[in-house]
Amino acid sequence: MRREVFTTALLLGVRALISKGERKREPGRRGQTHCQCPLFHVKIQVVNYAPFTLLPSAVPRALFEQAYAVQQDFNLLVDAISQNKEFLGQTLASTIKVDDFTAQLFRIYMQVLEEGLAQTVFLGINRSDYMFDCGLDGTAALRQIEINTIAASFGGLTSRTADVHGLVLKVLGKTEEASRLLPNNPAKGLALGIAKAWELYGSQRAVVMFLVEEIQRNIFDQRCVENELWSRNIRVIRKRFRDVFEQGSLDASRRLYMDGQEVAVVYYREGYVPQNYDQQNWEARLLLERSRAVKCPDIATQLAGTKKVQQELSRPGTLEKLLPGRPEAIARMRATFAGLYSLDEGEEGDMIAATAIADPDRFVLKPQREGGGNNLYGEELRQVLEKIKDSPERTSYILMDKIKPQPALNYLLRAHSPLQVSECISELGIFGVYVRQGQELVLNQAAGHLLRTKAIEHADGGVAAGVAVLDTPYLV
Repeated sequence: MRREVFTTALLLGVRALISKGERKREPGRRGQTHCQCPLFHVKIQVVNYAPFTLLPSAVPRALFEQAYAVQQDFNLLVDAISQNKEFLGQTLASTIKVDDFTAQLFRIYMQVLEEGLAQTVFLGINRSDYMFDCGLDGTAALRQIEINTIAASFGGLTSRTADVHGLVLKVLGKTEEASRLLPNNPAKGLALGIAKAWELYGSQRAVVMFLVEEIQRNIFDQRCVENELWSRNIRVIRKRFRDVFEQGSLDASRRLYMDGQEVAVVYYREGYVPQNYDQQNWEARLLLERSRAVKCPDIATQLAGTKKVQQELSRPGTLEKLLPGRPEAIARMRATFAGLYSLDEGEEGDMIAATAIADPDRFVLKPQREGGGNNLYGEELRQVLEKIKDSPERTSYILMDKIKPQPALNYLLRAHSPLQVSECISELGIFGVYVRQGQELVLNQAAGHLLRTKAIEHADGGVAAGVAVLDTPYLV
């Protein structure tokens, strides 16, 4: 009820301003609208403001605090999985038979292990994403969607959204509400982890390399983290896989050099979808993984973030094997799990496939892909499962219970889109950072949060996919 009261009050204020004609637009070139908001993304040579909600969205305080409280546990879990060759091999055995992308990652992983790891410092930057599942009695529960272990984005831009929404609330005469918005600076937290890894690498002359896309559509988000590093006097270079293939080399100690510069940390902002790779790019990835440089993530940690691993973690006893002697941490993590189901060949997979075909609105069908916009729902889910139910291809997917949050009203602001109120749902992400040197964990913390909101007619997709927009939580 508190969420509805908060949202209704703000919407009335917005409508009052609009009716008074106080909403202003400044025409720009070619009919574009300029925005004073410091949130941007780039597509080729065109700059637009990043999409965001006009108003902050109400989030249950207890669930917000629960998400923060469990983040260090998930950091430990991801790190433990990345060091467990047997677990990764057994868990991904069926997937790598039918999913070429995961199989190629796994081949590099095994090749690097057989050669022997040169890397001694390990950096994890992940983001655990949740939605608020509304039960039949109206009570909301925190349910994990996934853990992103590579290129977890928007830590930079979301560091700016609280200021934007604070200003909006003040314009609406809600000064007290504006003062309650929480400070949030994931960019600083992510840079802290990168800086610590750079320090432990042990060369003041070495640089941090951002591995970026050919066409950089989210460059300003990355710049926020990059600028934090420059403020610490840590030199940053930006390179593509193509550059690594053409300019990268290893010395006898497997130190990585790019065009003569030693690289201490490789921070991946691409490399998470098959489209990022051709043969040269795979060779570049192998070169990076063989090197002594700190990879964020190393390939084992990327594999730890696959959907198949997420599903296996929900099996009874799995967390206990991975984190022995940590019953409290296990209980905190397990309390956030949604129902997850294997589609491996056999009786168990046959039964859950048949159940999902009969009642597709209960589930989400998830492939081993990152980046948003890949999941299948409803009739599309049923059609795909009908097609692959008797094929080994089904093992490249997992099933998850569909989470059903309570919608709320908000305005979604996008370049070149009309201003209109929409029924929306939100997804909360908590950034986590950890650094390990050998077997010693030297840093483990939550590094800030990200709230993304989308209209209810969009089943899947994030900000980068053009569906969700940036938001700020207002705790109730």
